[in-house]
Amino acid sequence: MLVLMTGCSSIKNPLANNQMDDGKEGALPPLSAFADDLQDIELPTDLKWERDISMGIKTESFRGGVWKYSGNVDPISLKDFMTSSMESNKWKLVGEVTSEEILLAFIKPNKNCMMVIGETVMGKAELTLYVTIDKTGAGGLNPFGEVITN
Repeated sequence: MLVLMTGCSSIKNPLANNQMDDGKEGALPPLSAFADDLQDIELPTDLKWERDISMGIKTESFRGGVWKYSGNVDPISLKDFMTSSMESNKWKLVGEVTSEEILLAFIKPNKNCMMVIGETVMGKAELTLYVTIDKTGAGGLNPFGEVITN
């Protein structure tokens, strides 16, 4: 039993010290999670969903919610990760404000996503997503949500 435990402890985990394979210190690990069941908002694996302070809404014509996450990540690395991830999923960054917290605003034809990234007193990063999806409003729009006129 001791031999098995010793053998396992010598396996190097590239995520153990928050490094990616490319050697960037502080870079976030590969993603494996999505916000709620939205397949176009990817999150780093280091974030934990704060279920007790999150809320999702689903109706025939509308879907959205406020989802809160926290984890041991650097807020600037989280901002870079989220910006890259959203752009990879065809979201358009339409606004950014940086002060004590970072606010990012993204759009798709019938979707809006606003993110607030902050830091707790314990040094954890917090991510709050405000998402709205108009299920009936996607017709007649270009990829940036503008009405197509002929």
